Amino acid sequence: MISGAFLLTYSTKISLFQWKKSKQKTMKLIDGKVIAEQVKAEIAEEVKGMIAAGKKRPHLAVIIVGHDGGSETYVASKVKSCEQVGFKSTKITYENDVTEAELLSKIDELNKDEDVDGFIVQLPLPKHISEQKVIEAIDYRKDVDGFHPVNIGRMSIGMPCFVSATPAGIIELLKRYEIETSGKHCVVIGRSNIVGKPIASLMMQKSAPGDATVTVCHSRTKNLKEFTLQADIIIAALGQPEFLTADMVKDGVVIIDVGTTRVPSTETKSGFRLKGDVKFDEVAPKSSFITPVPGGVGLMTIVSLLKNTLLAAKGEIYP
Repeated sequence: MISGAFLLTYSTKISLFQWKKSKQKTMKLIDGKVIAEQVKAEIAEEVKGMIAAGKKRPHLAVIIVGHDGGSETYVASKVKSCEQVGFKSTKITYENDVTEAELLSKIDELNKDEDVDGFIVQLPLPKHISEQKVIEAIDYRKDVDGFHPVNIGRMSIGMPCFVSATPAGIIELLKRYEIETSGKHCVVIGRSNIVGKPIASLMMQKSAPGDATVTVCHSRTKNLKEFTLQADIIIAALGQPEFLTADMVKDGVVIIDVGTTRVPSTETKSGFRLKGDVKFDEVAPKSSFITPVPGGVGLMTIVSLLKNTLLAAKGEIYP
């Protein structure tokens, strides 16, 4: 004879299992690859129209210093993406021992080159070169990475500008997946000038996506878990693999994982694999939307760069 307590326990376990399954079914993967291809197709169509109208083909230049594996892969992807959308691209390479003066001279040359619509200097740079000096040397009207203080300042007050590529990519994903942000509590983990600060500013803008209540957490934040458990949207951009775990998030949260840290792996030919800042297998079942790594925000960073270059070629931000 089966006791009532056993039936209750068994029933509870079945209900919990069904509940977990239903929660997993509601989770939706934010596919950066699909959206990136959509945006590229849109850009390519616009470029065709420009060429047909007798206008100049958009031209993006990229400067890379040294042989950092991640940077070289990233730059190669940018060059390939330029080909896919019909842009002209120029890759300029220097060895690690290039002087700051030489690099600044090349930047000045690109600033004055009327055929180049936009250009970037791939970061990080060798320690003997000031990244901030390099960023400020780029003409803000050609700063398609959106790092120049003029573009950052204009963005912070809602003026037209070249928005930093990764934050712009995040906004594009939220928009294309029609994720509600107005009135939501968004927690940004990380305060870098490249991602944390600009995405926090964008999420609080009077716009859609935007209109969120934003909390910025960082390495000095005490009781960080208390903030993440309150969040409707979490944007993790701190560069610590699998930092965000299931016990730190509430059910139904939207997760944007910006992390792309290389970790050793015996499962890949390269000997490493990319890990995000979120422990995906744990957090995904509790999420309503989540970006994977790879295949999420990283791909959107490149297409945001392309969008900025197109805007520069058309003179829509700075005529």
